[in-house]
Amino acid sequence: MTDNLARLREAAARGDRDAEDQLVELAGERGDLDELRRLAESGNSDAVDILVESAGEREDLQELRRLAAQGSSAARDVLVELTDDDTDR
Repeated sequence: MTDNLARLREAAARGDRDAEDQLVELAGERGDLDELRRLAESGNSDAVDILVESAGEREDLQELRRLAAQGSSAARDVLVELTDDDTDR
C-alpha cells in the first residue's frame, strides 16, 4: 500500500487529477487527517469537504475554525450550528 500511496502522491504532484482524487478517497477511508489537510491546502475541495464533515462529527471546533479561516463556508456553517447548539443548552 505504501508504494501505491507514494506513486499516487508523485502523480498528484505532477498534476494528475485522478491520482489526487484517489488519494482523497483513500485518506478519507483511512481517516488520515494529515493527508486530507495536505490535499486541502493544495486546493482540493473534496478533501476540505471530508475534513469539515469529520470535524463536525467530532465537534472539533479548532479544526472547523482553521478550515473557516482558510475560506471554507461549509466549516463556518457547521461552526455556527455547533456553537448555536451550545448556547441552547
